[in-house]
Amino acid sequence: MPSTDVKFMSKQRVLGATLAVAFAQFAGAALAQEVTPVDKPPLAKGWQLETVATGVPQGWGMAWLPDGRMLVTGKGGTLHMLNGKTFRQVKMDPLPNLFVGGQGGLLDIAVHPGDKTNPRIYMTMASGTDASNRTALVMGTFDGKRVTGIRKVFSVRQAKNGDEHFGSRILFLPDTTLLMSIGDGGNTPQRVGKMLARDQAQNLATHQGKILHLTDAGKPVGIGAAEAQPNRLTEIHSHGHRNVQGLALDPKTGRVWASEHGSRGGDEINLIEAGNNYGWPLQSYTLDYTTREPIGKKVVPGTVQPIVVWTPSPAPSGLAFYTGKAFPQWQGSLFSGSLAGKDVRRVGLDAAGKVTAQERIPVGQRVRDVRQGPDGQLYVLTDEAKGTLLRIVPK
Repeated sequence: MPSTDVKFMSKQRVLGATLAVAFAQFAGAALAQEVTPVDKPPLAKGWQLETVATGVPQGWGMAWLPDGRMLVTGKGGTLHMLNGKTFRQVKMDPLPNLFVGGQGGLLDIAVHPGDKTNPRIYMTMASGTDASNRTALVMGTFDGKRVTGIRKVFSVRQAKNGDEHFGSRILFLPDTTLLMSIGDGGNTPQRVGKMLARDQAQNLATHQGKILHLTDAGKPVGIGAAEAQPNRLTEIHSHGHRNVQGLALDPKTGRVWASEHGSRGGDEINLIEAGNNYGWPLQSYTLDYTTREPIGKKVVPGTVQPIVVWTPSPAPSGLAFYTGKAFPQWQGSLFSGSLAGKDVRRVGLDAAGKVTAQERIPVGQRVRDVRQGPDGQLYVLTDEAKGTLLRIVPK
């Protein structure tokens, strides 16, 4: 085929992709409806909290090994294993240039779903110093006693200063690729490079304010939208995020859900799809911390509306999609922890992913993570100085 024909076809594909994105944005704008924020949902019924164990210093993330044992990260840089009613610390090789301060430290954890023995352990962390840091993904191997060979497999491209908005959750998908959330870098007047940190969420040449799609080796997984947006980093799955603190997968439909911090009010639950723009800071339901003026508009063409908005901010944390048998009436619901709200919030969904109900389960402590275990039970992790692992069981 002549080179001129190849160039013409390439231009046509780009033009077609651009028009497709534009049409999708136009259609989304035409259908977008403003979401009504919710304060405190009503109390859920028929449950009680059961203490499983205590003693994790500022627990952040939890995951299960193939043999059913639970691992929990402590933000200060420690790893712990559930041992009866207490936790014992697990030895591991040094974390590369761990930065602990403010919201930074050792964050989420996930176990590679394809490993049955000597599983690969993935953790997110803040790396660097207060003057220059970034979110990183590290991986090591657990030999039954120790996590060895820990190394960085991915690191955010552009460094920032300060100790805010690192993200960062990990979610493995059925094909063993993973999603990783990255915060926008911090509150105004925080800057990343020459821009306000929050404006980086709309900058497709950086990682801040994004959900990334990576292979289990930390390499980018490209999406079709990258062809229509030449400056877009290929690992960007979605953008326009402020600080995603929870990611959950519906194993039946493949839908991915995220919980996200607003500023002053306007915390969100979003349905995440590749290539979408979730608006921050052009579209939001939140106010600036300092000026108390609205940030952006509530409806902006080309951006995706949240399915839930909470005002005042409960400060959402870990997120779980429930498929267990203990609460049949709750199957297919999302469970979002909250830090400031000190509760767990159930978001009922129908088969189409529309919200049908909201309820809350008071915990009385800052909730950092909520997960469904391999036993089908709902587990709640607090991030107190001596954190507690709880289980939600029928009353």
